[in-house]
Amino acid sequence: MTSLHADEAFLGHYQLSHDPFAARVPGFKFFPAQRKPVLGQLHHLARYSQLLLAVTGPKGSGKTLLRQALVASTNKQAVQSVVVSARGAVEAGGVLRLLSQGLNVPQADVRAVLSRVAQLTATGQEVYLLVDDAEQLDDAGLEAMLALAAGNAEGRAHVFLFAEHSLIARLELFADGAECFHAIELQPYDEAETQEYLAQRLEGAGQGIELFTAEQIADIHLASGGWPGAINLLAREALIDAMLAQRGAGKNASFGFKLPVKHLVALLVVAGGVAAAWMMQERTESVPVAPISAQLPLGQESVAVDAAAPNVAADAAGPKIDFAGSSQPLPLPLVGEAQPVIREPLAQAAGLAESEDGGALDSLPAIAPATVAAPTVAPAVEPAKPALAAVPAVAPVAAPVPVKPAAVAVAPAVKPQPQPAPKPVVKAVVKPPVPVVKPAAGSGWYAAQASNRYVVQVLGTGVEANAQAFVRQHGSEYHYFKKVLQGKPLYVVTYGSFATRAAAQASIKALPAKVQAAKPWPRTIASVRQEMK
Repeated sequence: MTSLHADEAFLGHYQLSHDPFAARVPGFKFFPAQRKPVLGQLHHLARYSQLLLAVTGPKGSGKTLLRQALVASTNKQAVQSVVVSARGAVEAGGVLRLLSQGLNVPQADVRAVLSRVAQLTATGQEVYLLVDDAEQLDDAGLEAMLALAAGNAEGRAHVFLFAEHSLIARLELFADGAECFHAIELQPYDEAETQEYLAQRLEGAGQGIELFTAEQIADIHLASGGWPGAINLLAREALIDAMLAQRGAGKNASFGFKLPVKHLVALLVVAGGVAAAWMMQERTESVPVAPISAQLPLGQESVAVDAAAPNVAADAAGPKIDFAGSSQPLPLPLVGEAQPVIREPLAQAAGLAESEDGGALDSLPAIAPATVAAPTVAPAVEPAKPALAAVPAVAPVAAPVPVKPAAVAVAPAVKPQPQPAPKPVVKAVVKPPVPVVKPAAGSGWYAAQASNRYVVQVLGTGVEANAQAFVRQHGSEYHYFKKVLQGKPLYVVTYGSFATRAAAQASIKALPAKVQAAKPWPRTIASVRQEMK
């Protein structure tokens, strides 16, 4: 999660100019209201106290940042500062050697260092000796720092130790009840200071606090205990986790969207029903329903069977009809045109059969003899077998009508076509037009403000109507602007216009309770314009 590849991707994903949560960010200075008095107290004690000054706090509490601010805020002409770290030189000789090098002292001992301090004091310069990670000093090194702070007749140095809280117990053992040091314990940030700290970190990298939701800020503050080092780690992890979640969702979407299990089951059931209906339709359409007829040619004394009859007779599912003497011409006295003769199974289906022993042919009208007299041979018809186990429903067939030349005509079976259902009449519902709400003040208001002025950012929303409603509800001191965050529009509401950050911060306490609950924070007009671009 925190690999180098993820770090580089996270900077590109959020379009950050650098890692805003790195341990050392050049030019970054953040002092909440509670830290400014600590800085002033250090300057005051360095000027008027003769004791060693110990600044304590857990790892990542901002001790190094406070030390940097102390050095930066001193008068370089009146103070010479020497900064060393006890991390790599825990013993007394190592720390004294580093301090001696910073003061250009050839000998690394307490007396030689104090002699150099006295020379600089005579020229009007004070000497500040600042030691980071002082909890790693051994007893000899700690005793040397107390000796430099106490000084001698020649002079004394102002010694500042920045360490974890465990250093205080060791100093008390060396003091043995005497007053030889001042202890200043750093306090954690409150939630508002945590949000302001994150905002300033992100602004320095080209983004804003909108990268975090209010819930994320609250979680970061709670998990970090308000200590800056832990805030940096947790904020960075939150952004990387959000980036990985977004990319994972994108990959899943590229392979197809996912449905809940119950929806998938419903789709499978519907698909199975459609497949079953389609198979039944195919089976129904495959059943032969065309009538099979035998032709009786006009003027001949023989019966000719339709060419399609052998194919159907060969089918195991079709009826089988045998005529006596079918191998020889059958003389029949016919007068008029030949008509189709209905086979027994179709006659049964049409309701023309009277019995199961072939009596369907007996129901035909008698054929009157013509001018040619010949003996009539009655065909022997075998009992018909059912064509199929299940025969689809066939529309009723018209009964045969006797005509002048005795013949029988049967219309082919026609499946009734379903009539389309009438379409429901849908009345168009005309909705009243939604009134367009113009912003109380658009981007022109921000362009008219000086770039070094401050506004209080109240909230951000992805729906412009929400921002408009908020501005309309709370009054003309509220304005909003549009920015693009991760390819989506974001509408940011701000309050007021102030000459300094302190004035903007003080105005937050006068805002309504609901507005204060969103944790508003001050920012410059210049940063707003940058985001609007």
